[in-house]
Amino acid sequence: MAAVSISIAETIAGIRPLDQGAMEAARARQDILTKPQGALGRLEEISIRLAGITGQRIPRIGRKVIIVMAADHGVTAEGVSAYPAEVTPQMVANFDAGGAAINVLARHVGAEVRVVDMGVGRPTANFAHGAAMTPEQARDCVERGVAAACEEIDGGATLLATGDMGIGNTTASSAVVAAITGHPVRQVTGRGTGVSDEQFERKVAVIEQALRVNQPDRQDALDILAKVGGFEIGAIAGVILGAASRRVPVIVDGFISGAGQLIASELCGAAMDYTFAAHRSVEIGHAIVLNRLSQLPLLSLDLRLGEGTGAALAMSIVEAAAKILAEMATFGDAGVSEALDKQAESGATS
Repeated sequence: MAAVSISIAETIAGIRPLDQGAMEAARARQDILTKPQGALGRLEEISIRLAGITGQRIPRIGRKVIIVMAADHGVTAEGVSAYPAEVTPQMVANFDAGGAAINVLARHVGAEVRVVDMGVGRPTANFAHGAAMTPEQARDCVERGVAAACEEIDGGATLLATGDMGIGNTTASSAVVAAITGHPVRQVTGRGTGVSDEQFERKVAVIEQALRVNQPDRQDALDILAKVGGFEIGAIAGVILGAASRRVPVIVDGFISGAGQLIASELCGAAMDYTFAAHRSVEIGHAIVLNRLSQLPLLSLDLRLGEGTGAALAMSIVEAAAKILAEMATFGDAGVSEALDKQAESGATS
């Protein structure tokens, strides 16, 4: 597939409100399927929103792709992770070999995995002592995420999901969430890869130091990304914006993806209508992200791996919702009697 280059501004300009006509048609169809109205709960809501996202009255899910953004973080020099930075390229090799959890779950739901090297072996600067990246780098990583999403959509993808890999990325994500939401660092910081009590206290102190040193502008998402973010976090934001601009739903994974989602929401709030929160991560900051975005996760399985694992599982739920709308018989099709009040309405209008 040929590479595409679309600016952030152009991408945001292409993001439109959900198609209300398609949603009304999907809702009307849900109401005549062979079940009590509302009996399939959130599956019905998902199918209706899929209609609004795609502009199709009966949306169908075809090719599914999980885009895993991988990058290293200079802040690992501060001892904030239980694993060395060398694990990032080693895990990318594992993804490429098909042996990671995301590969197993992607195969399970019939999805493809695309790994994008956003900075493996080329980490951000150590943001404990200065900005993680330049403003140009921040803009570039978002635009590369847009390009990745658009390339997959041009290749036939109808449902995208976000994933991540990068030792140190929970530290960067906590810094981003604290900077955007204003919550104290301790309230948005978890154990990540499973750090000790001593390492956890160090992690909190490093993030607090980073925010003091860099003074990110809470009103400027790209400034926050540049000062305390990560290349993969920016790229995840780009995937969300790119998918929204092309009217394709995107399932957002856990805490790292949630930090990217926050960046995207600050850049274009309308893009959030195109996202589904896959699950609620064990990382405590993720609940704060979900609350800020007013999103209810599809799953809660105590996951904290990343990679897109929760998003992969959630893909099956979103696809099931679409299939219910498309494949389930209506009362008329099946010759099944409707509720008595519906029969009375029908008789009154005949």
